[in-house]
Amino acid sequence: MGRMIVEPINRLVASKISSWKYSEPYDFYNMNDDAGMDELLNGTYFKVHEDEMLVGYCCFGKSAIVPIGLQFGAYPENGTVDVGLGMRPDLTGQGRGYVFVSSILEFAMAEYNSNHFRLTVAQFNKRAIALYEKLGFKPIMVFPMGDVEFLTMERRIC
Repeated sequence: MGRMIVEPINRLVASKISSWKYSEPYDFYNMNDDAGMDELLNGTYFKVHEDEMLVGYCCFGKSAIVPIGLQFGAYPENGTVDVGLGMRPDLTGQGRGYVFVSSILEFAMAEYNSNHFRLTVAQFNKRAIALYEKLGFKPIMVFPMGDVEFLTMERRIC
């Protein structure tokens, strides 16, 4: 497992991703097929693959935030690039996360000419939080959305 490839998404891949079904408690990441397709094709989403195998997707900017977080001040304009990502449900928990997220961050550094990144993750997703900390992200703030609390994390490399 070396580096994964990040490339623009197309309709076929968007269709596959929008039909992914995560099990509880991650099921709130499931997309409504039609709305999910529109979102995935808005120009800010990319596919992530390894040897032609679709591993996941990523997105940047406004697509990567949890909108309700804006009212809590979770997304200050501080030159930080917001990054969103999702791994194919049947590939989670297999030790691919580090290479997956590292590949996305390498792509984002080149694409956005930045070393400042912010992720938003559900507080209960301890596995993802541990991975993001291993990659140098620090917890910034927590905000609620219904029954779920979200954590923003930043990585700033000078």
